[in-house]
Amino acid sequence: MTYVIAQPCVDVKDRACVDECPVDCIYEGKRSLYIHPEECVDCGACEPVCPTEAIFYEDDLPTEWSDYYRANVDFFETLGSPGGAQKTGAMDFDDEMIAQLPPQNQDYLQAHS
Repeated sequence: MTYVIAQPCVDVKDRACVDECPVDCIYEGKRSLYIHPEECVDCGACEPVCPTEAIFYEDDLPTEWSDYYRANVDFFETLGSPGGAQKTGAMDFDDEMIAQLPPQNQDYLQAHS
Protein backbone atom coordinates (compact mmCIF):
# COMPACT_ATOMS: atom_id res chain seq x y z
CA MET A 1 0.00 0.00 0.00
CA THR A 2 1.02 3.59 -0.50
CA TYR A 3 -0.17 7.16 -0.35
CA VAL A 4 -1.51 8.85 -3.49
CA ILE A 5 -1.61 12.49 -4.55
CA ALA A 6 -4.90 13.39 -6.25
CA GLN A 7 -6.53 16.24 -8.19
CA PRO A 8 -6.32 19.02 -5.55
CA CYS A 9 -2.52 19.12 -6.08
CA VAL A 10 -2.69 19.68 -9.84
CA ASP A 11 -1.39 23.16 -10.69
CA VAL A 12 -0.86 23.94 -6.97
CA LYS A 13 2.19 21.86 -5.93
CA ASP A 14 2.41 23.40 -2.44
CA ARG A 15 5.37 21.14 -1.47
CA ALA A 16 4.64 21.11 2.29
CA CYS A 17 4.47 17.33 1.92
CA VAL A 18 7.94 17.24 0.37
CA ASP A 19 9.41 18.96 3.42
CA GLU A 20 7.75 16.41 5.75
CA CYS A 21 8.64 13.24 3.85
CA PRO A 22 11.41 11.41 5.73
CA VAL A 23 12.37 9.22 2.75
CA ASP A 24 12.27 11.84 -0.05
CA CYS A 25 9.74 9.85 -2.13
CA ILE A 26 7.59 12.78 -3.35
CA TYR A 27 8.65 13.80 -6.83
CA GLU A 28 7.69 16.95 -8.71
CA GLY A 29 6.19 16.80 -12.16
CA LYS A 30 5.33 19.76 -14.36
CA ARG A 31 1.81 20.24 -12.92
CA SER A 32 1.57 17.88 -9.94
CA LEU A 33 3.51 16.05 -7.26
CA TYR A 34 3.75 12.24 -7.25
CA ILE A 35 4.48 9.72 -4.49
CA HIS A 36 6.76 6.88 -5.57
CA PRO A 37 4.82 3.71 -4.63
CA GLU A 38 7.96 1.63 -4.04
CA GLU A 39 9.89 4.26 -2.09
CA CYS A 40 7.01 5.34 0.18
CA VAL A 41 7.22 3.75 3.64
CA ASP A 42 3.57 4.53 4.49
CA CYS A 43 4.49 6.76 7.44
CA GLY A 44 1.67 9.21 6.68
CA ALA A 45 3.69 12.34 7.51
CA CYS A 46 2.69 13.95 4.22
CA GLU A 47 -1.08 13.66 4.56
CA PRO A 48 -1.84 16.05 7.46
CA VAL A 49 0.42 18.85 6.17
CA CYS A 50 -1.14 19.05 2.69
CA PRO A 51 -3.06 22.35 2.58
CA THR A 52 -5.20 21.21 -0.36
CA GLU A 53 -6.04 17.81 1.19
CA ALA A 54 -4.76 16.08 -1.95
CA ILE A 55 -3.01 13.13 -0.26
CA PHE A 56 -4.86 9.93 0.52
CA TYR A 57 -3.93 6.48 1.72
CA GLU A 58 -4.50 4.21 -1.29
CA ASP A 59 -7.54 2.49 0.28
CA ASP A 60 -9.10 5.86 1.17
CA LEU A 61 -8.78 7.47 -2.26
CA PRO A 62 -12.18 8.94 -3.25
CA THR A 63 -13.84 7.12 -6.14
CA GLU A 64 -13.87 10.22 -8.35
CA TRP A 65 -10.08 10.35 -8.12
CA SER A 66 -9.35 6.62 -8.45
CA ASP A 67 -7.37 7.21 -11.68
CA TYR A 68 -4.80 9.16 -9.68
CA TYR A 69 -3.47 5.91 -8.23
CA ARG A 70 -2.61 4.76 -11.75
CA ALA A 71 -1.19 8.21 -12.58
CA ASN A 72 1.10 8.11 -9.53
CA VAL A 73 2.36 4.63 -10.51
CA ASP A 74 2.71 5.36 -14.24
CA PHE A 75 4.66 8.59 -13.63
CA PHE A 76 7.58 6.38 -12.57
CA GLU A 77 7.47 3.96 -15.54
CA THR A 78 10.35 5.64 -17.36
CA LEU A 79 11.88 7.34 -14.32
CA GLY A 80 12.27 4.09 -12.39
CA SER A 81 13.30 4.30 -8.76
CA PRO A 82 16.04 6.91 -8.47
CA GLY A 83 16.14 6.61 -4.68
CA GLY A 84 15.03 10.11 -3.80
CA ALA A 85 13.44 13.14 -5.39
CA GLN A 86 16.34 15.43 -4.54
CA LYS A 87 18.51 13.43 -6.93
CA THR A 88 16.23 14.17 -9.88
CA GLY A 89 14.88 17.63 -9.15
CA ALA A 90 11.68 18.77 -10.84
CA MET A 91 10.66 16.81 -13.92
CA ASP A 92 9.37 18.58 -17.04
CA PHE A 93 6.58 16.04 -17.64
CA ASP A 94 3.47 14.59 -16.01
CA ASP A 95 1.39 11.47 -16.32
CA GLU A 96 -0.55 11.80 -19.58
CA MET A 97 -3.92 12.09 -17.80
CA ILE A 98 -2.70 15.00 -15.69
CA ALA A 99 -0.91 16.68 -18.59
CA GLN A 100 -4.17 16.73 -20.55
CA LEU A 101 -6.28 18.29 -17.79
CA PRO A 102 -7.48 21.88 -18.23
CA PRO A 103 -6.11 24.37 -15.66
CA GLN A 104 -7.07 23.23 -12.15
CA ASN A 105 -7.60 24.70 -8.69
CA GLN A 106 -7.57 28.32 -9.80
CA ASP A 107 -9.73 29.40 -6.82
CA TYR A 108 -7.13 27.99 -4.40
CA LEU A 109 -4.30 29.69 -6.25
CA GLN A 110 -6.05 33.08 -6.26
CA ALA A 111 -6.86 32.86 -2.56
CA HIS A 112 -3.25 32.04 -1.68
CA SER A 113 -1.36 34.41 -3.96
